[in-house]
Amino acid sequence: MFNSLSDRLTATFKNLRGKGRLTEADVDATVREIRRALLDADVAVPVVREFTGRVRERALGAEVSAALNPSQQIVKIVNEELVEILGGETRRIRLAKNGPTIIMLAGLQGAGKTTLAGKLSKWLKAQGHSPMLVACDLQRPNAVTQLQVVGQRANVPVFAPHPGATSSELEHPAGDPVAVARAGVEEARQKLHDVVIVDTAGRLGVDADMMEQARQIRRAIVPNEVLFVIDAMIGQDAVNTAHAFDEGVNFTGIVLSKLDGDARGGAALSVASVTGKPVMFASTGEGLDDFELFHPDRMASRILDMGDVLTLIEQAEKSWDKDEAARMAKKFADQEDFTLDDFLAQMQQIRNMGSMKKMLMMMPGAQNIRQQLEQFDEREIDRVEAIVRSMTPHERVAPKIINGSRRARIARGSGVHVSEVNGLLERFAQAQKMMKKMAQGGMPGMPGMPGMPGAGGGARKNAKNAPKKKAKSGNPAKAAQERKDAEARRANAAKALPTGAAFGQQGSDFDPSQLNLPKGFDKFLGK
Repeated sequence: MFNSLSDRLTATFKNLRGKGRLTEADVDATVREIRRALLDADVAVPVVREFTGRVRERALGAEVSAALNPSQQIVKIVNEELVEILGGETRRIRLAKNGPTIIMLAGLQGAGKTTLAGKLSKWLKAQGHSPMLVACDLQRPNAVTQLQVVGQRANVPVFAPHPGATSSELEHPAGDPVAVARAGVEEARQKLHDVVIVDTAGRLGVDADMMEQARQIRRAIVPNEVLFVIDAMIGQDAVNTAHAFDEGVNFTGIVLSKLDGDARGGAALSVASVTGKPVMFASTGEGLDDFELFHPDRMASRILDMGDVLTLIEQAEKSWDKDEAARMAKKFADQEDFTLDDFLAQMQQIRNMGSMKKMLMMMPGAQNIRQQLEQFDEREIDRVEAIVRSMTPHERVAPKIINGSRRARIARGSGVHVSEVNGLLERFAQAQKMMKKMAQGGMPGMPGMPGMPGAGGGARKNAKNAPKKKAKSGNPAKAAQERKDAEARRANAAKALPTGAAFGQQGSDFDPSQLNLPKGFDKFLGK
């Protein structure tokens, strides 16, 4: 969604690198590029004007002029202002003290309210709640049936006493959605459901009759939360739509749907700032699990290509098998061989976390390799699993016995070419060596690992082999020249460091060869 905006902002900040002092002209040029990037992303003009004004005012103030690294300080300012226009802080659902918590969904036709009702109910169920869906969209043909299907997929009950409109509306005239909403809340109270999600009909912002119906439903059920579901791809019109619904139903929070689309994403940056209502949730795909709590600070980090490691960790904790992780940790500590069975178990753990592309795009600096990530085939994990499962139990434990005839048999059994089997075995051999090296003495370049400076025998070995410090010359002229050469070397080394778009993250000029990785590690990565 924010790829274009992220690219523009990253390129803008790249021009500030290496500048020890920023002039007013530098700040004006940076603010001008930020303004263009936001306008190109369809952010509302008043929001752009206010945002860039605050950035310029702070950039010309004392916090930048007194900073050790002014360019990174400006990135910090932009990050903080992005967080502010996205809502400032994470806003969670306000739960009712007594009786069920009532959540009403409202939005335009086609915004994705019905699917989102299923996503929200499944998310709430995972939080330990007992939600129930109420079908109040009686205007759209088969909307009730769609909600019933979504509820079945989420394993959540659906209250639908009226079938709603069908292809033959004369046979099934539309019922009263206000009465259905009121009856649904009472049903949830009797059956002890602690959350009720009321799915209302989609409407147009200028449709006075439908907006009045939404107001009547709101008055009838008195919801704890009214969530405005907005398509994140509608661009500049998001502000007008949000104003119409705010006046009509006085919503309390915003849900951004279709956030995985390829549009420019201005709605996400405009609606919260203009209406003063927080973005609470984001829908990021077609599956019921493609739904997440909206964190303004994490979204700002994604836009600035600084990654979203916290969300990545949360997903890992939610899907990772703790028993399997403990087994692998013990095996690693005991210096046992890493087998293809272990390799397969790790692949399955990664699969449980969801899309590899989405996970990798949450890493800092991911925008620099976006093209490679977009070409990544998710089915590659399926092919690897098929190859490993085509091996005998003995072959998985002792892959060295896999000769030419065995490789041909494995390739036929998994439906791949022999070259793919060869490639997998080669990458696995490199992974096995790396695991063994880490278990025995630590990998070079990995701080805190056994065998590193400050870590026992490895530290003594490194200290022993380290070059001795050259003594200073007694000649004053020669000593001055040596100091000058040393300063030049430090300056060149500082320029060579991968600074990236912000806060020292790796940027587009990052060279992986700068890392001191084990020999053959590139083969393990499949390069």
